[in-house]
Amino acid sequence: MRFPIPFLCLAMVTLAGCGEAMQGEYADFCEPALARVESFMASSSEETGWDDGYGGTAVLGTIAEIDVGMNGFGAAQAATSQHQMFLNLMTLIQYDADLQPIPYLATSWEVSEDETEVTFHLRDDVYWHDGELTTAYDVEFTFLRATDPASGFPNPSFFQYALPGTTGVQVVDSFTVRFSYDRPHADFLDPWRTVAIMPRHLLEEVPPADLARHPFGTVCPVGNGPFRFVSHDPGSQWIFEANPAFPEGLGGRPFLDRYVYRIIPEASTLLAELLTGGVDVYVSILPNFADRVSEDPSLELVTFPYRVVFFAGWNQRVEKLSDPRVRRALTIGTNRSQILEGLRGGEGVVVNTGVPVTHWAFDPSLGDSLPHNPDRASALLSEAGWEDRDGDGIREDVEGTPLTIQLLFNTNQERQEVAEIMQAQLREVGVDLRPMELEISAFFGRIFPPERDFEGFLLSWEAEFRLDERDLFHSASVDGSYGFSGTQDATLDRYLDTLQLVTDRTEASRLWREYQLRLMAVQPFTFLYSPYRQSGVNKRLRGVEMDVRGDWQNLREWRIEPEDRRVP
Repeated sequence: MRFPIPFLCLAMVTLAGCGEAMQGEYADFCEPALARVESFMASSSEETGWDDGYGGTAVLGTIAEIDVGMNGFGAAQAATSQHQMFLNLMTLIQYDADLQPIPYLATSWEVSEDETEVTFHLRDDVYWHDGELTTAYDVEFTFLRATDPASGFPNPSFFQYALPGTTGVQVVDSFTVRFSYDRPHADFLDPWRTVAIMPRHLLEEVPPADLARHPFGTVCPVGNGPFRFVSHDPGSQWIFEANPAFPEGLGGRPFLDRYVYRIIPEASTLLAELLTGGVDVYVSILPNFADRVSEDPSLELVTFPYRVVFFAGWNQRVEKLSDPRVRRALTIGTNRSQILEGLRGGEGVVVNTGVPVTHWAFDPSLGDSLPHNPDRASALLSEAGWEDRDGDGIREDVEGTPLTIQLLFNTNQERQEVAEIMQAQLREVGVDLRPMELEISAFFGRIFPPERDFEGFLLSWEAEFRLDERDLFHSASVDGSYGFSGTQDATLDRYLDTLQLVTDRTEASRLWREYQLRLMAVQPFTFLYSPYRQSGVNKRLRGVEMDVRGDWQNLREWRIEPEDRRVP
């Protein structure tokens, strides 16, 4: 989950009705950019040759906006990242069903003998939606901006071992680019699975510090992927259409004519839309809706293990949460198995760290390391100086200050229920947990820097395949975007500095286990569970495959037969 920024205006192809936001520099940038897109798309559509297998509109519903849109340099939620990776933009590589790297924008790559250089060879037939060819210079530009601290790229650990600036990237020719690193390290290809390549010809003149707020992302995206941007109505919907110029070598244009992403914040309304055909896909349905979807003959319930970890984060900068004994008490005072069973029917796995059940470093033997134990939780709180000194059932410190902890969460039924269950369970050990619901922008505004105005919060985190928690728990990242907990622990730092350098999986597994044991001792978060992903899909929509790679990973292969298509 990543920090959203305000949206600028409704961005229609004609740019009509955008009001003041489209004046000045926005209009100067967006109007000509989208005009060029329209012209190139129209010329590319003239030579169609497509049969009846192509066509139709698929509508997907979810509760959240695509926060920064198609801006690959901005902080992004999981849905945002996937729309960049799989729809509007392209990455150098993708993963196959066995999670092995396969070509995408890059046709092939070579790694130097000492594993400090990787050279990518690019396709020469990928065009930006405005007609400009995608080249190695776009890849170089993307790397230089992502590694420039001024751009605010949210995952600097992706490139922590890359040589800085232009020493870290070399354009060999227009379709060959080489990256250099200061040492060998594990999973060095993985960032290029998730970092979307951005158009140099459009954004090179934008100061790095202005990229996160630039209208390119939400008002007038120009991508090079299988779907091109049509419009964005903030808080309501995004519309994309098939890119007729997408290379035949990558499957050509998608089967769908149009894809609509609808934002429906109220979960029951979203379920009703799925049941009545208003949307074809409801991504990540609430657990209590699963039976309704399974019982409907027109729908399919898609269930699979996923990379998400659900947790309660604690702010160690707050005095009452600075003692690890208190944080461990909050964890073992919470009956996480009961919550998972009650809210999700057991569809998931209780976890003690941020390593999801789908990751190779997940260690099932750690599963019983922090069992629910109210007596031990009470003892830990007493050791930390918290006792019920006035007999009201809530513990106080020596000065009489009660152990009251505010737990923030954004509007979300599951998170509300988790907060209320935790409140009841922790009261049994003398903790006054007080849930507080916020709308999502206010929620993110409290937990991200510079405010960090929170004690605790509930959040789901989608881990990358290249799992690196430096941005979460390393002392050097305490003031970074994801340094929520304020953790500063020398032992954790040593593990975090070492884990990515071990390329042998056997040795790495041992170190990951030791790291997780230390993380459980420090206990920056109460990790709750890694839930299975469940989505509802209308059976009229064919070819939908959702798995650990993502909900949208094969969107260009979704299709609707002619007899099942709706009148626009």
